[in-house]
Amino acid sequence: MHVTVDESRCCGAGQCVLAAPEVFDQREDDGIVVLLQENPPAEFHQATRDAAEICPALAIEVRA
Repeated sequence: MHVTVDESRCCGAGQCVLAAPEVFDQREDDGIVVLLQENPPAEFHQATRDAAEICPALAIEVRA
């Protein structure tokens, strides 16, 4: 799995952090997504996919 984020699309909702805190975080100053792991281990794949699906800005892309 490979994960990318488009910071310019991120609206800072934080849903990704709630779904997969091992993979995503937010910047302190503006709440924009921070990608912690571009290639998360298998145990985080489902949570990462869930985060991408619930992102209101569609700022997360997950590729197999």
